Amino acid sequence: MNAKILDMDELAKHSRELRADGKKLVVTNGCFDLLHVGHVRYLQAARALGDALAVGLNSDRSVRELKGLGRPVNNERDRAEVLAALECVDFVAIFPELRATQFIRASMPAIYAKGGDYTSDTLNTEEQTLLKEIGAEIRILPFERGYSTSRLLERLRKAVK
Repeated sequence: MNAKILDMDELAKHSRELRADGKKLVVTNGCFDLLHVGHVRYLQAARALGDALAVGLNSDRSVRELKGLGRPVNNERDRAEVLAALECVDFVAIFPELRATQFIRASMPAIYAKGGDYTSDTLNTEEQTLLKEIGAEIRILPFERGYSTSRLLERLRKAVK
């Protein structure tokens, strides 16, 4: 087991320690099913916003609900381990819910980062409300055009035919 992969209680403990030391925790979340260069650039940019980066990872069940049958391609433990191997990622926590509210509540971030495929209007309202309650800054990072897991899967399907 990778020491960067935490449960929610461990994540909350690390978050409290960072705040006590005056450090900024940046968090983001997503499926990260097939990691590609767009993900890597986004995660590096998110990490540059603060002192540590925690990634909330959708569980296999929640990915199926969000993306449909056949997803995820990689199981949650494998996805977590790949994310944890990245130098820019300090912590990974798998959350079973469809929305990241429990992950956000556990991590209590200073900054919440999302990719440019989101806008302040498309962020989940429950997550937005919680982020405002805890005083987290919401940052939408530039979208890496041409990179998406769905596009990559479509290219693979065409190559197999």
